[in-house]
Amino acid sequence: MAFNIAIDGPAGAGKSTIAKLAAKELSYIYVDTGAMYRAMALYFLREGIASEDEEAISAACEQITVTLSNENGEQQVFLNGENVNGLIRTEEVGKITSAVSVYPKVREKLTQLQRELAHTTDLIMDGRDIGTCVLPEAQVKVYLTASVETRGKRRFLELQEKGEDCTLEKICEDIRLRDEQDMNRKISPLKQAEDAVLIDSSSMTIEEVVKQILELVHQKKCGKEIEK
Repeated sequence: MAFNIAIDGPAGAGKSTIAKLAAKELSYIYVDTGAMYRAMALYFLREGIASEDEEAISAACEQITVTLSNENGEQQVFLNGENVNGLIRTEEVGKITSAVSVYPKVREKLTQLQRELAHTTDLIMDGRDIGTCVLPEAQVKVYLTASVETRGKRRFLELQEKGEDCTLEKICEDIRLRDEQDMNRKISPLKQAEDAVLIDSSSMTIEEVVKQILELVHQKKCGKEIEK
């Protein structure tokens, strides 16, 4: 039976970075569900479909194929055969992603792919509702969070390194808005699963968070009870 690790949490909590490193340590496949949703959002953006037009977005889902592959240890995301890794991390795509991910057709299409992969593969999957909805039977579940200020500062530095014009205040404002949207959406809202371990990384290093997750996996495999 495949061993699955689910990592949920709000935007900017470091889920992707942590999941990638833990997956490498465990030799597991890393599945960035957010990247899959972002790829779909990029399609809607390119087609000029408004994020509030649920009917048009639902219809467009039939025209979209999102696939993953691992090349040189890095996950690659393909939208209808095109590698879009370098195109899906913009703020614009992020905002559309949060808005359209609430639609049933969008979630249905990607959830099926994610569950099929998890059934046969040892993996780490991160997102907003992995432990609660996508992989409710995952052996290890983590809810990774950090303060808005910490998350905003991390994103600010990341965008600065890319040469993008931004302000810390605006980024924090956007993060608060996305938290509100994600936690209050009608379908699969962001929340901590009852059996998930809460990790607040505000005052932790990346290495410390990864170590804690690896310890949780070790405990589970040894048949020990995981402390919440």
